Amino acid sequence: MSQRPSSPESLQQWATLLYRGAWYACQSGDIANARELAYKSREQRVIFGDNHEDILSSTDMLAGAYLLEGQSEEAEQLFVQVMKTRKTQLGEDHPATLTSMANLATTYRNQGRWEKAEQLFVQVLYSY
Repeated sequence: MSQRPSSPESLQQWATLLYRGAWYACQSGDIANARELAYKSREQRVIFGDNHEDILSSTDMLAGAYLLEGQSEEAEQLFVQVMKTRKTQLGEDHPATLTSMANLATTYRNQGRWEKAEQLFVQVLYSY
């Protein structure tokens, strides 16, 4: 990981590689490594701006890793951030926004916040 590139195009490719590594680690059950890679991917993608879809994807991946590690408060904060940004940028019925809403609903469910979870899950279902 110490081979961080310097050109913007290479940085974008590097961040994408880190993101894909995070996805693979998560699918393989290596959640700690997934969290680390997602964090680093998000860090690299900051150059695109807070509202860029790539940084939102990395943030969503990081939140998912937090959730799988049982860090639901951290996951919630990030999922809320991603959901709000996607609602503003893409609209409430966009598939990426609906995925964000479902991720947040899952977090609420895991926290035992049944009413909030149900409300979001119902919104997602009616949008499809």
